[in-house]
Amino acid sequence: MPREWIIETARRVYRSYGFRPIDTPALEYLEILTGKGSDETDKQLYKFQDHGGRDVGLRFDLTVPLARFVAQHQQELGLPFKRYHIASVWRGENTQTGRYREFMQCDFDTIGVTEITADIEMTLVINDLFTALGIDKFSIRVNHRAVLNGMLEKLGVADRSAAVLRALDKLAKIGEKGVREELARTAETTDAQCDQLIAMASLTGDNESILQQLTPLVAGNATGERGVAELRELVAATIAAGVPAGRIQLDPSIARGLDYYTGIVVETILGDLPEIGSVASGGRYDNLAGLYTNQKLPGVGASLGLDRLLAALEKLGRLPTAKTPAPVLICMFDAARRNDYLMLAAQLRAAGVGVEVYPEAKKLGKQLQYADKQGFKAAIIIGETEFAAGECQVKDLKAATSTTVPYNGADAAPLLAALQPLLGD
Repeated sequence: MPREWIIETARRVYRSYGFRPIDTPALEYLEILTGKGSDETDKQLYKFQDHGGRDVGLRFDLTVPLARFVAQHQQELGLPFKRYHIASVWRGENTQTGRYREFMQCDFDTIGVTEITADIEMTLVINDLFTALGIDKFSIRVNHRAVLNGMLEKLGVADRSAAVLRALDKLAKIGEKGVREELARTAETTDAQCDQLIAMASLTGDNESILQQLTPLVAGNATGERGVAELRELVAATIAAGVPAGRIQLDPSIARGLDYYTGIVVETILGDLPEIGSVASGGRYDNLAGLYTNQKLPGVGASLGLDRLLAALEKLGRLPTAKTPAPVLICMFDAARRNDYLMLAAQLRAAGVGVEVYPEAKKLGKQLQYADKQGFKAAIIIGETEFAAGECQVKDLKAATSTTVPYNGADAAPLLAALQPLLGD
């Protein structure tokens, strides 16, 4: 139920922005997957040979297969192409809370747009999604790969950008000392270069303050200056769109570990549980589809980590407690009246109310215990006395109160009216 609730909410929000559903195969040729994420994701790939001797692998995310799909079908799809995809992916990593070898991602992407409007919309979708899930304490942390790349160009380490960015992305996880050691080991940076890189990644303050601090760091470098300008545009646009102040937070330490990102990158942190890491991440990837086509197919999108979010909400006690998707239970008193109960259930379902009929005649207490355990909102009690009187009882299981309403087997309107306040939305 909690999983379905999140998926249904994500679908509703994605559709409200015009994203449409697609699916891609879980298996891809190994050459499609390798070298697209990072050295770490290459190591985590589940790979093998199929019965035809072909090298294949299980997808490690939903973005790489999307790029291959759009490159293959761009003429039929038309651009821009907006899609969402909710499905499982696989990575062979050490399991821990919120991190599993098989997990579900809820992706949305826009392909074929270079304008920053798509990047801005990405942050708006994330904001609306978490708001729709009833989460009010979260931050969308934003950076720009162009700012980072501009800084690397000024420092003369642009040729080692993948290693540098991968190390900086671990600042919150392994600390300054760990990042320095990794930079020296994997990118061969000097102490002076490390000082400047870590100083940039450690900038703090409100968004305007960070923009002011970034400006002189990249001054004179066209790549870095473009990155700062686009961050400024994004902040202004989200404010204009009504995103609460402080929800969007510029964070120069965010690089995102996947190598295919080229522009704005985002991570979403829960205010009450920051240690669990990002629960929705993404960014711009302008060159990924270029591996499969000569036509430029820029993309931007993000992914909600469903399993990590579930683990976080469970830890916070924020998950719905109901185990049943049907809010109403019809109790069965007399097996000889089974068809009457089934008819009543059919009437309620036709009116849009989810109903479960208890499958056998048992004592009322036993059936109500089942109703409480499964999380039903209301129970309908109608025995021989009620049938004879042309009425039934509606029991509010949360308040433990009952109301008697008319029901003659043909007109369920009074019963529906009595149920509506109990069912809410």
